[in-house]
Amino acid sequence: MSDLQRSFAKVKLAGLPTEPPLPPNVTIEENQFAEEDTDKLQALLEPEQDEDSSSASSASSASSTGTIRPNSKHLFARPTGLSSGSRALNPLPWTDYFTQEYYLEIVHPDEIVIHHAYVKLPGPKGPLFVLHHGAGSSGLSFALFAAELLKALPNCGVVSVDARGHGETVVKTPNGEIKGEPYDLSLDVLSSDLTNTVKLLQARLGWPELPNVVLVGHSLGGPIVTDVAWKGTLGHSVLGYAVLDVVEGSAMDALQKMNSYLATRPKTFPSVASGIDWHTRSRTLRNSTSARISVPSLLYQTPNSGTHLPGRGPWMWRTDLSVTEHYWENWFTGLSRKFLEAKGGKLLILAGTDRLDKELMIGQMQGKYQLQVFPDAGHFIQEDQPARTAMVVADFYHRNDRSALVLPPKVGEMLKPGHK
Repeated sequence: MSDLQRSFAKVKLAGLPTEPPLPPNVTIEENQFAEEDTDKLQALLEPEQDEDSSSASSASSASSTGTIRPNSKHLFARPTGLSSGSRALNPLPWTDYFTQEYYLEIVHPDEIVIHHAYVKLPGPKGPLFVLHHGAGSSGLSFALFAAELLKALPNCGVVSVDARGHGETVVKTPNGEIKGEPYDLSLDVLSSDLTNTVKLLQARLGWPELPNVVLVGHSLGGPIVTDVAWKGTLGHSVLGYAVLDVVEGSAMDALQKMNSYLATRPKTFPSVASGIDWHTRSRTLRNSTSARISVPSLLYQTPNSGTHLPGRGPWMWRTDLSVTEHYWENWFTGLSRKFLEAKGGKLLILAGTDRLDKELMIGQMQGKYQLQVFPDAGHFIQEDQPARTAMVVADFYHRNDRSALVLPPKVGEMLKPGHK
């Protein structure tokens, strides 16, 4: 290379940046994460520092020459933080998401029901969101959703109920003995239970009247909140109702495969952590944080076989869905008609448009309700995408908030002397 070429190259190289630029579409934060991942990989490949000086000098030599020596101890190890086996599976407490829980007792002629609900009370003039879970689930399936909703509407209140035979709600005989399965899980009974829970809470808190109420139901909870709105059992306090990922047509079709699905689920789990792990590995729940909150409430520990000692056996499902089979059609029959006929604002959130049946498609074209589709979510929309679901529900509340309406003055008032 001539002196002229050499000097020309020096000028060109001097103008280049000292570090290579970031790839397009990669922000500084993303690059930092990439560096962290590189560090993890290097930690597996670099040799460990031994106490003797020869090992240390060897490692230094390898580093200085750019040679990578895989560590035999870590060669076949899974990267920390990247393995499903290393992810956190410990349960999370409900107190991180709700401020109180209530046990509300009501006595019927043939039974005593102690309704359980997780609660965050509303502030002055704040709305109350009443949440109902699906079959086999619990009130804690709305924990992350409730936390996100409170970020959007800090003054609102939340009541997330456990249905009978689910969570902490208990049904007793008139003599006070705890009833076991099968429970009466007909739609009329579940709808009445939800109304009773809200009214019992109102009486417990001494509210002269209910605040503005928005009902939200997921899966089986959808027909329940729709039935409450359709019957008007909570009066004019209901501003509207939201149904999450359930419509009559697709639900009735899915019932034919329900027994096959239940047969594929594990009957027991050796621990709560394994139950959480199954829900996330099977993609039943796509949000591991929500699984750590809600799954423990779905299981109970059986006595050790042969000893009857409490807390020694495997963990089983708290609700046996197979024994509810004769209620399945009762839950969903007439849902679309009630959803369109009931008074109040209407919101339907689905995981796919293919779930719409003919009646709802016609209603959507007529503008009778608001429809949102989350194609990236699974069936448990409020658990998989709690922030997005909360944002849509909060916006739905604002659209139907009567207190925000400013009505024009009456004509008579405008004609009065002195009116400006």
